[in-house]
Amino acid sequence: MNIARWPLAGERERELVGEVLQGGQWGGFSEMVGRFEREFSAYQGARHAISVFNGTVSLEMMLEVAGIGRGDEVIVPAISFVSTATAVTRVGAVPVFVDIEGDTFNLDPERVKAAVGKRTRGVMVVHFGGVMVDVDRFRGSDWVVFEDAAHAHGSEWNGRRAGALGLAGSFSFQNGKVMTSGEGGMVVTDDDEFAGKCRSFANQGRRAGASFFHHFTSASNLRMTGLQAAVLVAQLEKLDGEIVRRAQSERMIREGTEGLVRWQRVPAEANRRSHYLLLGRVEKRDELCKGLTESGVPCTSFYPHPLYANPLYRDGGCRVEPCPVAEACVRDAFWLPHRVLMSDGETVQEVVEVIRRILR
Repeated sequence: MNIARWPLAGERERELVGEVLQGGQWGGFSEMVGRFEREFSAYQGARHAISVFNGTVSLEMMLEVAGIGRGDEVIVPAISFVSTATAVTRVGAVPVFVDIEGDTFNLDPERVKAAVGKRTRGVMVVHFGGVMVDVDRFRGSDWVVFEDAAHAHGSEWNGRRAGALGLAGSFSFQNGKVMTSGEGGMVVTDDDEFAGKCRSFANQGRRAGASFFHHFTSASNLRMTGLQAAVLVAQLEKLDGEIVRRAQSERMIREGTEGLVRWQRVPAEANRRSHYLLLGRVEKRDELCKGLTESGVPCTSFYPHPLYANPLYRDGGCRVEPCPVAEACVRDAFWLPHRVLMSDGETVQEVVEVIRRILR
């Protein structure tokens, strides 16, 4: 089947990488890095964007700079990529695993309320598959809301884009994301002080306007390179058109398989999304995934377990709330990656026919 390849690069990526290669600075002090930060912050509707070399360290930096540390707890969804939880662990805090909603696959706000304790300092919401959560439902006077927006480039809730609805949000530009430089990450925020601290932390504790050899805090070098930034400037220029293309394909699949699959619910307020994943639940999940794969359609049978079932957390270092929905999704949920949605209309219709054939 003629499923689209990913990632995709064209002349624009080569042109901008060439500009960096011809310049005298390929590393994190390249003007291309500053350009990408400005363009991405504007695109997401945030005051500040601080780039780093991958999306895992952007999560860790976000928590570290917010002062999350030993003795603190941060609530995270039981279903996500492991970095959502290990970022909490690596700053010395304790991840608290809380259940998700069975239709949106996002963190359940009612379960979060029940899980809040005396040590809760943060809630990490994940916009799973690119469908945003209502961040306002997770706010509290004693904790900070962080957004893991690794799936949510360009996604919106009531016209506001992901990332700066809480204190800060983390994006990933890893190889499979809807815009990619192979690896890369970004923290966005509207908080001026927080942004300044992040920028210093990613740049070995330096401060704007001070000497290159003056370091004010114990920090690290997390800088994105100019070569990464060049690719991402080009990727950002194409993103809106690619979102439209994926939306059209997703609509075809949803409409063509109505009644056969319980596709991810998209609240009306989630008025724009990246379409990073097309998620669904079905009783014959394993049969469906096997048939799709054999037909040449990439398909993933969800995560093999909730985050707390990883060997890393089996012996402690976390708090686990009851998560029956997450455990049910492990048994019956699946996803199609966004490159399926980037395929031509004829191919997308073939995908629909395969799903129909297997489930009818």
